[in-house]
Amino acid sequence: MDVDRRTLLLATAAVALSPALTATASTGDPVSRMTLEEKVSLLHGATDPASLGQAGYLPGVPRLGIPEVRLTDGPAGIRVTRPATALPAPVALAATFDPATARDYGRVLGEEGRSLGQDVLLAPMTNIVRVPQAGRNFETLGEDPLLAGELVAAEVRGIQEAGLIATVKHYAANNFENGRQTVSADVDERTLREIYLPAFEAAVRAGAGAVMASYNRVNGVYASENAHLLTEILRGDWGFRGFVMSDWGATHSTEAILAGLDMEMPSGTYFAALVTAVREGRIPESVVDTAARRVVTQLRRFGTPKTRPPLDRAGHARAARRFAAAGAVLLRNENAVLPLTGLRSVAVIGPTARSPLVGGGGSAHVVPEYAESPLDALARRAGRPLPYAPGVDLDGVPVPASALSTGTIDFTGSAALPAGTTRTWTGTLTAPETGDYDLRIQGSGAVQSFQGGISLTLDGTRIGSVGAIFGGNSRLLATGDGLGNAGTVVHLEAGQPHQFTITATGAADTPLQVRLAWVTPARRQQALDEAVALARSARTVLLFAFNEGTEGQDRPGLALPDNQDPVVAAVAAANSRTVVVLNTGDPVTMPWLDRTAAVLQMWYPGQEGADATAALLLGEANPGGKLPVTYPKREADAPTAPPERYPGVNGHARYSEGIFVGYRHYDAHHVEPLFSFGHGLSYTRFHYSDLSVHGRQVEFLLRNTGDRAGAEVAQVYLGPPASAPVPMARQLAAFARVELRPGESRRIRLELPGRALSYWSGGWRVVPGDREVQVGSSSRDIRLNRTVFVH
Repeated sequence: MDVDRRTLLLATAAVALSPALTATASTGDPVSRMTLEEKVSLLHGATDPASLGQAGYLPGVPRLGIPEVRLTDGPAGIRVTRPATALPAPVALAATFDPATARDYGRVLGEEGRSLGQDVLLAPMTNIVRVPQAGRNFETLGEDPLLAGELVAAEVRGIQEAGLIATVKHYAANNFENGRQTVSADVDERTLREIYLPAFEAAVRAGAGAVMASYNRVNGVYASENAHLLTEILRGDWGFRGFVMSDWGATHSTEAILAGLDMEMPSGTYFAALVTAVREGRIPESVVDTAARRVVTQLRRFGTPKTRPPLDRAGHARAARRFAAAGAVLLRNENAVLPLTGLRSVAVIGPTARSPLVGGGGSAHVVPEYAESPLDALARRAGRPLPYAPGVDLDGVPVPASALSTGTIDFTGSAALPAGTTRTWTGTLTAPETGDYDLRIQGSGAVQSFQGGISLTLDGTRIGSVGAIFGGNSRLLATGDGLGNAGTVVHLEAGQPHQFTITATGAADTPLQVRLAWVTPARRQQALDEAVALARSARTVLLFAFNEGTEGQDRPGLALPDNQDPVVAAVAAANSRTVVVLNTGDPVTMPWLDRTAAVLQMWYPGQEGADATAALLLGEANPGGKLPVTYPKREADAPTAPPERYPGVNGHARYSEGIFVGYRHYDAHHVEPLFSFGHGLSYTRFHYSDLSVHGRQVEFLLRNTGDRAGAEVAQVYLGPPASAPVPMARQLAAFARVELRPGESRRIRLELPGRALSYWSGGWRVVPGDREVQVGSSSRDIRLNRTVFVH
């Protein structure tokens, strides 16, 4: 770090030493009684001598009564060695548009974290959806800062009411995965303040105990040592009094502590050197004291229970089902094909019907104790098995001995290798015909590793690694016989040998299963033909389609992966009563949409998602979710389509779209989306009437005019002023999720917040004048409007 910047950070650190953080021994301050080594031990991760499988650990200072601290992922459930409740992905929570549900969601996370021996939760994540194909969109709370802010604040309260410290992440402008370790998000201050920071501010004002600094750079400076973000805004403007930790491996210098980083995770690559830096006079000990005191203050605030509450698996499972049903979004329902009146003559198609896609990948991946498949949940209601075809074969068959110099590699089931086995296979693979082959390495019983314990290399390139946390092309969906499944599509020429290597390292306590499989071009066509034939034999088709969002990589595009689009199109052409159930974490294009009868977005619905899906399809529950993100018709329509915006050029992603993110972009450029922000249908109907606006209070009457009870998310949008010093966008200004019985009416009163009337220019500046107030069922389905003078 250069001398001028270090001098600036020293000055920043001095300013950050607030009176609230300079307690003395006379006030019972344990930090003043610690050795330098003890203080520094609270500022970086360490190896847990009795790990529970969590992400991070601090040893504490036992002699002063400061216990050890365990930090756990994640945003959709507690990710430790023991099974935990897998909640629906946070994007499904966002689709509820309901802060009360968000608080309940957070309370389940907090209670379960305490039960499973954890102290700090590395969640919630509240990065705004900017790039529609970003890998972690499923972890977010949508594209709108007001919606994200209302929900994250409620979730933080729920988590911390249960006694767990919430960590809001990833601060800031961490909006995609590709190149996240080094890319600079080049974003102007106004856009930061209006779009990317409000949800973090809301979490801080809700009392979040911790903030996680992101991997990326912001305007050229790594977030973990960005004094403008960590000190000037977070602590200076918002009054944050908790502690800031780095993302895992996102610390770049010891001097980052001067910018406002309090804790390096998961180890002490840089912050362990603080002891030496203080003794050499490079870092004032007062800066270390401040950071340690921030950590201790939060630990004392929440305490560490002497006994852990029992795990409420049944109660949390019921909550997970409720969340899954509440967040489901009915995108299309032609001729009221849904809800189904029964399951006679119903065929089920698609891999995620048989193998439930519970959640996304990476640090958000949770292993539940059980997860029923939608196929089984439907069969349970039907009282018999339902006809099924995968449509897309993700498992394949073992590569035959005729194609391998080693002979068939299939050590599964009764042929599994003994526990603790380490084995390597090296040889050649030769395809019998030219074409695209989905080459898969499958297995279980390997050691746990970020890189995976069973790997396949083809011609020197690793193409699959079972169980890899990041990368490795490891599927979230298990095979039909429960194995991990990794690999990719490769083009093979007939008769051309290819060198391969398989390495497998078995865990000590379970047999090692390894299988090399492929899906041939002929099998791919056969799977499609079988699905079409089944579709023709049934009155109604339930077709499950999916993508697999994961940390560490973005999707290559917005199309459904694994050649699913042709399958959906062919099935819908064969049966006009095709209902598509989506298990995706973010928008997908739908070239087949007009041929389908209905589309139900279930997201990644958690361990209880199968039962919730069946209930919604059969009308036992009524969908009431709304899209928290815009679905574009084409990839080129997205605000980040230009490469300089995403993934960036020469390490810089230009946020040149400014505040026009998500629906703001589509509105400003008059682009028709596939499905608009806030869209979601119901099995009943709602009527809006009698709009009045008095000052900043908006009132209207909402009535359920259908014959079913249901929920409507009433949305208030505020148009931009006729004239303003800067361009301003039409924006969501208020919303309410309202449950109504058939025929019931309710007077809805919502307040326009001051921020909706303002723009940022060195501070929040209100623009008085005439504004159009719009009330409706989505951003493009406006039922009432009125122009009023607001100030």
